[in-house]
Amino acid sequence: MRIALFTETFLPKVDGIVNTLCHLLDHLAFRNHESIVFAPSGGPRYYSRFRIVGLNGIPFPLYPELKLVPPVVSVLEELRAFKPDLVHVLNPVSLGYVGLRHACQLKLPLVASYHTDVPGFAMRWGLRFCYRPLVRFFRWMHNHADLNLCPSTVTQQELMVSGYRHVKVWTRGVDSKFFDPCHRDIGWRQRLTEGESDKRLLLYVGRLSPEKRVDWLVPVLDALPDVRLAIVGDGPSRPCLERQFARHAVHFTGYLSGKDLAAAYASADVFVFPAANETLGNVVLEAMASGLPVVAPRSGGLLDFMVDGETGYLFESESQDALVEAVRRLVVQPVQARSIGMNGRTHILQQSWEHVLDGLIDQYATLIESKSSRG
Repeated sequence: MRIALFTETFLPKVDGIVNTLCHLLDHLAFRNHESIVFAPSGGPRYYSRFRIVGLNGIPFPLYPELKLVPPVVSVLEELRAFKPDLVHVLNPVSLGYVGLRHACQLKLPLVASYHTDVPGFAMRWGLRFCYRPLVRFFRWMHNHADLNLCPSTVTQQELMVSGYRHVKVWTRGVDSKFFDPCHRDIGWRQRLTEGESDKRLLLYVGRLSPEKRVDWLVPVLDALPDVRLAIVGDGPSRPCLERQFARHAVHFTGYLSGKDLAAAYASADVFVFPAANETLGNVVLEAMASGLPVVAPRSGGLLDFMVDGETGYLFESESQDALVEAVRRLVVQPVQARSIGMNGRTHILQQSWEHVLDGLIDQYATLIESKSSRG
């Protein structure tokens, strides 16, 4: 198959969408399919032997790292030259609309994948007036697609209730050989705890932005003064968070990747994830594979993977007191916490990227065949 991909974000930016897309490109190459990627400029020219067509974009004010390519751009001739069997737009906003428009012009099967609850994020940013217009916009965009994909059954139900059509689940995988408790490293633990490796270590991994609610961990540290926290990631909220955590035992690492990231996970004791608007949360799967018990909200796509009391603890998503209590239960019972962490790893072991992406390729093939038979 020949798959054309349109994405609003790509390397060097690091987020869940980019991580998923990179795994997809690696797998398409492994299965001997062909692909081309249309993305904002500034990244590599090739990835996993596939050409990346970089297009000039305008920095989004709330996220300067995110460049929005104007929706009036045309790459029709390059798309025709590639001769795709199918177009897949990831988290379509502006460049995604370009892919949508061209797919309709060329009468190609169109897949749209929903990765981010942007309307929910707008609420967290204090932009409540944007919520309904954004819901209508994204529903309109996605309902042009022959197939809509989302990462969890929880999100699928939410989208269908909101009027999205043709919605199926494209879940996420995790490399359980790469993210493994065996990568626990005393050197990394010393670094993450700033030399206090005997103390219990909480870990957060992800973007530092308002919707992630990392500031919710301040009352956790107030209630548990003998606990340390390591924050892995970066983003627009980092300067504010560094001020908020200034009097607490917190270490900011910035972005980590590869073996460093795997060692950071494995060297912690508890994974904390306060964000309540996640369609899934790849970092939670990585933490579970690394043997960490997880504390997360009782909301969103994580409910497909977490079992309260068995693989971690779920807290009521708008209650900071419930978050504090869930973390406390794991901190004061280290033996139980380790057992819960290993339960989580066992639970996630079958969630391989190979299995997940083979399922996606099957959905591509089914859609291409169906579109072809309809003429």
